[in-house]
Amino acid sequence: MAEITVIVAKHTDGWTCTVQISENNGQTRHSVGLSQRDFDQLTSGKPVTPNDLVRRSFEFLLEREPKESIQRQFDLPTIGRLFPEYPAEIKKRL
Repeated sequence: MAEITVIVAKHTDGWTCTVQISENNGQTRHSVGLSQRDFDQLTSGKPVTPNDLVRRSFEFLLEREPKESIQRQFDLPTIGRLFPEYPAEIKKRL
Protein backbone atom coordinates (compact mmCIF):
# COMPACT_ATOMS: atom_id res chain seq x y z
CA MET A 1 0.00 0.00 0.00
CA ALA A 2 1.30 3.42 -0.94
CA GLU A 3 1.88 6.12 1.64
CA ILE A 4 0.67 9.48 0.35
CA THR A 5 1.99 12.67 1.96
CA VAL A 6 0.44 15.99 0.96
CA ILE A 7 1.83 19.43 1.85
CA VAL A 8 -0.47 22.32 0.97
CA ALA A 9 0.60 25.93 0.38
CA LYS A 10 -2.20 28.52 0.17
CA HIS A 11 -2.12 31.21 -2.50
CA THR A 12 -4.46 34.08 -3.30
CA ASP A 13 -6.66 32.09 -5.67
CA GLY A 14 -5.99 28.51 -4.56
CA TRP A 15 -3.28 26.11 -3.47
CA THR A 16 -0.12 24.40 -4.63
CA CYS A 17 0.22 20.91 -3.24
CA THR A 18 3.39 18.86 -3.02
CA VAL A 19 2.58 15.17 -3.02
CA GLN A 20 5.00 12.38 -2.17
CA ILE A 21 4.07 8.78 -2.86
CA SER A 22 6.19 6.20 -1.03
CA GLU A 23 6.13 2.47 -1.69
CA ASN A 24 8.58 -0.35 -1.06
CA ASN A 25 10.06 0.16 -4.53
CA GLY A 26 10.76 3.89 -4.08
CA GLN A 27 9.04 7.24 -4.09
CA THR A 28 7.86 9.95 -6.45
CA ARG A 29 7.07 13.64 -5.95
CA HIS A 30 4.37 15.63 -7.69
CA SER A 31 3.33 19.29 -7.75
CA VAL A 32 -0.41 19.83 -8.08
CA GLY A 33 -2.23 23.10 -8.64
CA LEU A 34 -5.74 23.58 -7.26
CA SER A 35 -7.79 26.74 -7.77
CA GLN A 36 -10.55 27.78 -5.39
CA ARG A 37 -13.05 27.39 -8.23
CA ASP A 38 -11.95 23.83 -8.99
CA PHE A 39 -11.94 22.96 -5.28
CA ASP A 40 -15.53 24.21 -4.94
CA GLN A 41 -16.67 22.28 -8.02
CA LEU A 42 -15.02 19.01 -6.99
CA THR A 43 -16.12 19.10 -3.35
CA SER A 44 -19.67 20.41 -3.89
CA GLY A 45 -19.52 22.23 -0.56
CA LYS A 46 -18.63 19.14 1.48
CA PRO A 47 -16.61 19.89 4.63
CA VAL A 48 -13.22 18.71 3.36
CA THR A 49 -9.82 20.36 3.08
CA PRO A 50 -7.64 20.72 -0.01
CA ASN A 51 -5.35 18.13 1.63
CA ASP A 52 -8.25 15.63 1.79
CA LEU A 53 -9.24 16.25 -1.82
CA VAL A 54 -5.71 15.84 -3.16
CA ARG A 55 -5.02 12.71 -1.07
CA ARG A 56 -8.25 11.03 -2.24
CA SER A 57 -7.49 12.09 -5.82
CA PHE A 58 -4.10 10.36 -5.64
CA GLU A 59 -5.72 7.24 -4.18
CA PHE A 60 -8.01 7.31 -7.23
CA LEU A 61 -5.03 7.66 -9.58
CA LEU A 62 -3.05 4.87 -7.91
CA GLU A 63 -5.97 2.49 -8.47
CA ARG A 64 -5.54 3.10 -12.19
CA GLU A 65 -1.81 3.54 -12.77
CA PRO A 66 1.54 3.12 -11.02
CA LYS A 67 3.03 6.14 -9.25
CA GLU A 68 5.73 6.43 -11.92
CA SER A 69 3.05 7.05 -14.58
CA ILE A 70 1.46 9.98 -12.75
CA GLN A 71 2.51 13.34 -14.18
CA ARG A 72 5.05 15.19 -12.05
CA GLN A 73 3.26 18.54 -12.38
CA PHE A 74 -0.39 19.20 -13.22
CA ASP A 75 -3.57 20.95 -12.14
CA LEU A 76 -6.05 18.68 -10.34
CA PRO A 77 -8.81 18.96 -13.02
CA THR A 78 -6.40 17.28 -15.45
CA ILE A 79 -7.37 13.99 -13.81
CA GLY A 80 -10.90 14.41 -15.18
CA ARG A 81 -9.58 14.84 -18.71
CA LEU A 82 -7.60 11.60 -18.41
CA PHE A 83 -10.27 9.68 -16.50
CA PRO A 84 -13.77 11.03 -17.28
CA GLU A 85 -15.26 9.21 -14.28
CA TYR A 86 -13.06 11.18 -11.84
CA PRO A 87 -15.37 14.13 -10.97
CA ALA A 88 -18.32 11.89 -10.07
CA GLU A 89 -16.13 9.33 -8.31
CA ILE A 90 -14.25 11.86 -6.19
CA LYS A 91 -17.52 13.38 -4.99
CA LYS A 92 -18.58 9.91 -3.74
CA ARG A 93 -15.26 9.43 -1.92
CA LEU A 94 -15.33 12.72 -0.02
